[in-house]
Amino acid sequence: MQTAIGIIPARMASTRFPGKPLKIIAGYPLVQHVYCAAKACKTLADVWVATDDIKIADAVENFGGKVVVTSPDHTSGTDRIVEAVEKVAGDAEIVVNIQGDEPLVRPSDIDKCVAEITAKNNADWATLIYKLDVGSEDPNTVKVVCDSNGFALYFSRAQIPFDRDGNTPIQRFGHIGLYVYKIKALKKFASLKSTPLELAEKLEQLRALESGMKIVCVKTEKAYPGIDTPEDLANVNEIIKKNPELLNIK
Repeated sequence: MQTAIGIIPARMASTRFPGKPLKIIAGYPLVQHVYCAAKACKTLADVWVATDDIKIADAVENFGGKVVVTSPDHTSGTDRIVEAVEKVAGDAEIVVNIQGDEPLVRPSDIDKCVAEITAKNNADWATLIYKLDVGSEDPNTVKVVCDSNGFALYFSRAQIPFDRDGNTPIQRFGHIGLYVYKIKALKKFASLKSTPLELAEKLEQLRALESGMKIVCVKTEKAYPGIDTPEDLANVNEIIKKNPELLNIK
C-alpha cells in the first residue's frame, strides 16, 4: 500500500474567528482534537500540523504533536499543505488535507478516502460526500454530482442536478471538505492558475476538474459541524456534552 501522511493546516488569523485553533473544546484546544482524530487513523504513517504561528506551534508541541512551520504569506490551506509536503513528506505518495476546524472528524472517513484513492490508479484526489436531504438550495452547502464510477462531474453552490420536470426521483449529494491527494497531483494542482469556474463558484476543487484531474467521491454520513464562529464552538461543546463518545481525544 502507498504511504500516506496527514497534514492539518492551522492559522490564527481567521477573519470570522481569530485564534480559532486554540479555542477550548471539552477542555482541550481545537487543534488537539483534530490531531488526535488523525492519529487514530489506521492508514496514516504520520501526522503534522502546518502553521505560521508560534503560539499554535507551542501548543502542538505541548500536547506531544508534530508541527511544521510554514510561511505566513499563504492565501489558502492548500498552499500551506504544499509547503509542508516539501518539508516533511519524505517518501510518502499520498497526503491528506485534514481541516483544522473539524474537531469531530471521523478517523474512519479518512481511512476510507485513503483506501479508495489507493485502489483507483486513475484517481488524483479523493473526497467525501453524503446524502443531502435538506439544504440543497443553500449556497453555503456545496453540492456534487458524480459519474457511474463515483468520480466527480461537478461541484456547485447551486442546486444540482436540476429536475426540469419536477417528477424525477433524484438523490442529491453534499460535499465534505476533506481532501486526499496523490502528492504528484497536488504539486501539479498548485502550479495551475485559478480557473473560471473556480473563481465563479469560489470552489478550488473546480480548478482540478477544469484541468482534467479525477476526483473520486467516497460516501459517508453527514459530517458533524465544524468551527467557523463562536456560536459553532458553543454548539460543538454542547454536542460533546451530550455525546462524549464523539471525543477523538482518549
